[in-house]
Amino acid sequence: MATNEPDLFGLLGRIADALERLSPGQAEPADLTVADAFVWHAESGRLAPVGAVSRVAVDLLQGIDLQRGQLTDNTRRFRDGLPANNALLWGARGMGKSSLVKAVHAAVNDEIADDSSGRKVALIEIHREDIATLPRLLDVLRATDRRCVLFCDDLSFDTTGTSYKSLKAVLEGGIEGRPDNVLFYATSNRRHLMPREMIENERSTAIIAGETVEEKVSLSDRFGLWLGFHACDQQTYLNMIAGYVDAFGLPVDEETWRPDALQWSVTRGSRSGRVAWQYLQDLAGRLGCRLSPVD
Repeated sequence: MATNEPDLFGLLGRIADALERLSPGQAEPADLTVADAFVWHAESGRLAPVGAVSRVAVDLLQGIDLQRGQLTDNTRRFRDGLPANNALLWGARGMGKSSLVKAVHAAVNDEIADDSSGRKVALIEIHREDIATLPRLLDVLRATDRRCVLFCDDLSFDTTGTSYKSLKAVLEGGIEGRPDNVLFYATSNRRHLMPREMIENERSTAIIAGETVEEKVSLSDRFGLWLGFHACDQQTYLNMIAGYVDAFGLPVDEETWRPDALQWSVTRGSRSGRVAWQYLQDLAGRLGCRLSPVD
């Protein structure tokens, strides 16, 4: 019986094409000159430029002066080709961790009036679900000369995830290591990036408990710069709102908005930069004002 070889070869070709479509996309060469901010799309291996970053001016971030100064200095040194640390911004919700990263990036770049030498830093956001693809992203960035801050907002790992191992290798310890033109900034509500019950479970079930716990806790140790954010007091909360009211030129005096702002925080059950901004949006809406900064 003769074998229908053309049909067999055609079938194998179609199978190969299908497998290629299902495989992870190859990282495309990145043109980092088209913008100052990008988002990493892991499925396609593409860096999508961001025309306008959603951010507030760094001077409007109240109650975090120490953290602002340290992160600005670290980013400025990195921009200038000097040694700098990966940074972990951890702590209370709504206290401006991610806002600070974006604001500092803009402020450090704004210090350079003429960027003909290409010194401005690119901010690249990677979603926490895509942390396992960090090695692919670094392969893209190794081929560029531009300095890049990788930014992962709300980074944390659950009890079943193993992508933290990819991050550990990237931050320190891998054969290739982190490229000299890349820095990693992350925000998290957890100091050690792992839930407490995860660490306790590892301690109770491990043969040598200390070694397993140490492996997980050592992830946060690989960030050279730790910046803690804590819940603010009433005066700091009011200072935040006062700064916003002044910056946006809202036609209202403090005697009017102050008791209203305090009541707003009571109904929310917390005081933070996020609550202050949400109150300001409500106040501006009631006043019929648009939130455009006053020059």
